[in-house]
Amino acid sequence: MANALIIVDVQNDFCEGGSLAVAGGAGVAAGISGLLADEPQRWDHVVATKDYHVDPGAHFGDPPDYVESWPRHCVVGTSGSEFHPELATDRVEAVFHKGEHAAAYSGFEGHAADGECLADWLRRHDVDRVDVVGIATDHCVRATALDAAREGFATTVLLGLTAAVAPETLDVALRAMDGAGVTLHGEPVIGVA
Repeated sequence: MANALIIVDVQNDFCEGGSLAVAGGAGVAAGISGLLADEPQRWDHVVATKDYHVDPGAHFGDPPDYVESWPRHCVVGTSGSEFHPELATDRVEAVFHKGEHAAAYSGFEGHAADGECLADWLRRHDVDRVDVVGIATDHCVRATALDAAREGFATTVLLGLTAAVAPETLDVALRAMDGAGVTLHGEPVIGVA
């Protein structure tokens, strides 16, 4: 069996200067790149997810409530939807887009360019263990890790390579992931940019 790294939503709009920035996002991008360079054999496979909005309806709010609705972000065709420049993507074998026409937080809601979903891709590559990193710990990382565990993958979140929006939502996310059997390793970056 094999292991995989899932890089969640390390995109310009979620990093400093973006429309829905999380403090420490650029550092997370650089940290993931550094780890991939320092430990090239650590993962058999590396995949990534992207928020990829066309018209996600009530997911964009005017004004946003920051609970169910958010500022416009990661709109297809904008620089905000691109991976952050500090993220090295040469090892990424597949990118799973999510949220084109509805809110989507988990990478397992996404699909590759050929339509294959993340769970099917991982199983086709004999993956049984995943490490999850990215942005934001308390939203899309949380949802992706919970779905990975639900799909039967042994799941670890490398918290030192995640950035969280706020202490309150982070605490809820950590409890949920721990309760679902997700292994939590390290400490996340916390704070609004």
